[in-house]
Amino acid sequence: LFQITAKAAVIFVTLQYNVTIPATEEQSAETISLYHYGIKDLATIFFYMLVAIIIHAIIQEYVLDKINRKMHFSKTKHSKFNESGQLSAFYLFSCVWGTSILVSENYISDPTSLWRDYPHTLIPFQMKFFYILQLAYWFHAFPELYFQKTKKEDIFRQIVYIGLYLFHIAGAYLLNLTHLGLVLLVLHYFVEFLFHISRLFYFSDEKYQKGFSLWAVLFVLGRLLTLILSVLTFGFGLARAEDQQLNFSTGNFNILAVRYSKIGTV
Repeated sequence: LFQITAKAAVIFVTLQYNVTIPATEEQSAETISLYHYGIKDLATIFFYMLVAIIIHAIIQEYVLDKINRKMHFSKTKHSKFNESGQLSAFYLFSCVWGTSILVSENYISDPTSLWRDYPHTLIPFQMKFFYILQLAYWFHAFPELYFQKTKKEDIFRQIVYIGLYLFHIAGAYLLNLTHLGLVLLVLHYFVEFLFHISRLFYFSDEKYQKGFSLWAVLFVLGRLLTLILSVLTFGFGLARAEDQQLNFSTGNFNILAVRYSKIGTV
């Protein structure tokens, strides 16, 4: 019985679709473990969605609720404070983790890695785990609308907000654009973190406005850099690739329609 349940639990807890590649002579390790995606990822995402709900509740009860009781916020400020508190924690965690992956994989020092050797069907453990947790977090935001007793007039706006994140993250993951997706996510999350942390300081002291001024500047610069990287990747790097045929078996989605649609969504 335990063996049967253990096998089932592995699908939910651990990353699936491991591929072992023999190391080259230049590498000290004997083998390299890389991952691709598949239908079993849904089970892993579901499990970590439940974990995200638990962590959300812990942060809410042991951190945010205690601060709320001390500050005596109004209902409106109470809701916004909770939102910014949860998101700033998530954005900070994602930025630090994402940046460490960018550095370890040399994506920052070598921008051509964003499109070189596309499709990026095989990715390292940290990269896949990052995307799994990103999807799990944003899926957990749907039941949180009920748990947090979101106002009816705000539900549609929140669903669209969550849906856009899922659309872009899942798009990068499924279209094998994980390198570019990671860079853009870290960039976007850093700007969003600054906004929400500034809003937290503003709620504690309404005279605090400097953070918003800095955020406004970085927001424009961030959007500009996002556009530049997207155009370089889709309009320059992938546009010059030799293989521009749609091929589901190899995970190649480098066709004109996909490139233009991705630039448009950015």
